[in-house]
Amino acid sequence: MKFTKMHGCGNDYVYVNGFEETVQDPEKAAVFISDRHFGVGSDGLIIIRPSRTADCFMDMYNADGSRGKMCGNGIRCVAKYVYDHGMVQKERMTVETLSGVKTLDLHVKDGKVETVRVDMGSPVLEPEKISVRPREADGCLISEKKPYGRVILDAPLNVNGQSWPVTCVSMGNPHCVTRVRDPYGLDLPAIGPHFEHHPIFPEGVNTEFIHVDDRENVRMRVWERGSGETWACGTGACAVGVACILNGWTDRKVLVHLRGGDLLVEWDEEKNTVFMTGPAVTVFEGEIRL
Repeated sequence: MKFTKMHGCGNDYVYVNGFEETVQDPEKAAVFISDRHFGVGSDGLIIIRPSRTADCFMDMYNADGSRGKMCGNGIRCVAKYVYDHGMVQKERMTVETLSGVKTLDLHVKDGKVETVRVDMGSPVLEPEKISVRPREADGCLISEKKPYGRVILDAPLNVNGQSWPVTCVSMGNPHCVTRVRDPYGLDLPAIGPHFEHHPIFPEGVNTEFIHVDDRENVRMRVWERGSGETWACGTGACAVGVACILNGWTDRKVLVHLRGGDLLVEWDEEKNTVFMTGPAVTVFEGEIRL
């Protein structure tokens, strides 16, 4: 199987041209390929397939083989792949995902894509639609936030015997944003799984641990369901931007600093749409026997 290793801010995936290649068992292939000791090494596998409703379809699998609905860093690399390989020669294109069709604007230099701005759609705040099932014993109580309605906004959640203030947002997949003093002082491998598998998140959750530096800058580490800590998460950065704006911590345009780089997040109030801009990088190409 021919593949291309790509990353967006260090959030790396193995990409396969599904127009030409057939992956018989993508779940098993994702587990094997993602292993950083015995495989290629990645946060997962993305197969670029034909689509009836968009320029292409992003078929995404996490490092544990589970299927993902959306990845903000991954979709930027999909756009770079199809443009750089001459499959879609548009500087504005559409990509179908399991969370809907996304529109992307490409910044091209010397015939190659450097950065991509993604229309990530509207954030989802209603707990039931995010797949959050609050329990009184755990805290995480629902409140009202005009004009958004029912939300979980900076509410205390009991996780492994400790109270964490959380804001819940979906950007096509569920996110739990918590504000801490020092994200880089946390033992994320010890803490992250307790959030991911918490009973109030029946489908699991991605968790962002953030520190607000000022009105325009936020530092973030992320624990992704199915993959563990990654160096970046595009939907997570968008969820962080939304959470910060809802809580009044930042302005409507936020630069989110992740371990692998920076993502610019903008929440257009009139359109209720979140835009994310960031790089897309090709690392290398290769061939592997599955």
